[in-house]
Amino acid sequence: MNALDVPVWTTILGNFGFPIAITIYLFYRFEKKIEKLEVVILELNEVIKDGYHKLR
Repeated sequence: MNALDVPVWTTILGNFGFPIAITIYLFYRFEKKIEKLEVVILELNEVIKDGYHKLR
């Protein structure tokens, strides 16, 4: 890499760094929400099973 390549990399990071950072942040947030959703679905499954067995 020579001295002329440095401004190119600075421009690339300036243009794409922010969108990449936002994407990583959103993936992290969605992962937490998906994990919570999984727990709630499993709990709902147990409630449905218990209700079904009580009706029999």
